[in-house]
Amino acid sequence: MKLSAREDVAAHIDKVFAALNDFDGFERQAMRRGAEVQRVDPLTQAGVGMRWKVYFKMRGRRREMDLELTRYDAPNEMVFDITSAGISGTFSVELLALSRTRTRMALALDIVPLTLSTRLFIQSLKLAKTSLTKRFKLRVADYAKGLEERLERSA
Repeated sequence: MKLSAREDVAAHIDKVFAALNDFDGFERQAMRRGAEVQRVDPLTQAGVGMRWKVYFKMRGRRREMDLELTRYDAPNEMVFDITSAGISGTFSVELLALSRTRTRMALALDIVPLTLSTRLFIQSLKLAKTSLTKRFKLRVADYAKGLEERLERSA
């Protein structure tokens, strides 16, 4: 199942990419929402090979997910591989400079079930794909607007 969204941000591509590289900020944001996040790689700079273990509650059960940054092409693209019990997938962020002050941000989440129970779960999500896609696009739009405002304040 694939979800995708595109939003334009009124900022230079380098500034948008730098903001998307605030991995510590994303870790803190996930922890504020109840997740446990552990960085499990020895890297000191952002790049291919960065890895995280994420623990969170979903449907009343504690879940575990592994994230790994597998493609890092500054300032154009980042791709993360996602692995969890029964599910694998990718999350990609692509940036395209539309002008000096405008950047198009394209996000895509593609998940694949590996077991029968996750296949049934993904099938139930596919039945609600229209509303899921709408919610995903709204979240991306909210994030892009907030990013734009933060970059304006820091300029």
